[in-house]
Amino acid sequence: MKRIEIETDDGTCPAHVFDPGGTEPRPQVLFYMDGIGIRPALFEMGERIASAGYHVLLPDLYYRSGPYPPMDAKTVFSDPAKRAELSSRFMSKTTIANVMRDTRAFLAHLGERKIGTTGYCMGGRFSLAAAGQYPDRIGAAAVYHPANVATGAPDSPHLLASRIKATFYVGGASDDQSFPEEQKKRLEEALTAAGVDHVIETYPARHGWVPTDTPAHDPAAAERHWKTLFDLFARTLEA
Repeated sequence: MKRIEIETDDGTCPAHVFDPGGTEPRPQVLFYMDGIGIRPALFEMGERIASAGYHVLLPDLYYRSGPYPPMDAKTVFSDPAKRAELSSRFMSKTTIANVMRDTRAFLAHLGERKIGTTGYCMGGRFSLAAAGQYPDRIGAAAVYHPANVATGAPDSPHLLASRIKATFYVGGASDDQSFPEEQKKRLEEALTAAGVDHVIETYPARHGWVPTDTPAHDPAAAERHWKTLFDLFARTLEA
């Protein structure tokens, strides 16, 4: 793992790079973090993707809020004070518009080839939005336990479905207020109407089941997630 800095329109974004090694070109993956921020559990995930043969970029989408210590995934949402700080200090600045501007810089850093994206929780929203905003650069997009990807908001990512060229995979949770059945249906209808090659599945798990440090972590569902992610990338990405 290597820490780098990427200049965006709004400042300097720290990012972590994970690489399998070797000199040959590797397929590239842009990894959109969840709402709990950069921390060791995400480093584990970056290393897991890299170990499968991919060059991974994990940017810190909270850079606009200044430096912060790793958040405790087991208390950040259950503690009212911590949750309020997360919402006001961090999430309020991590809008779709801001992150899509950032993504332009991330893609420039990665070069000119088509890449894959994967995103978790709020990162799922950005993974979907990026596929619509940058259709010529995103060849595959994955979304796991996403939050608010098909709402009634004017910037809801599902509204970009007609622009998406990527192959798409969505793994929702059976217990998830941020991606309920009506959103799944809305997203399914949008992707189908746009002719997007996609799969939407529901895992028997709670929101946040993938990272190992969350209270919702489910080892079996997490392993199924890895299989679907690597199957998607193997079918769609080239070095």
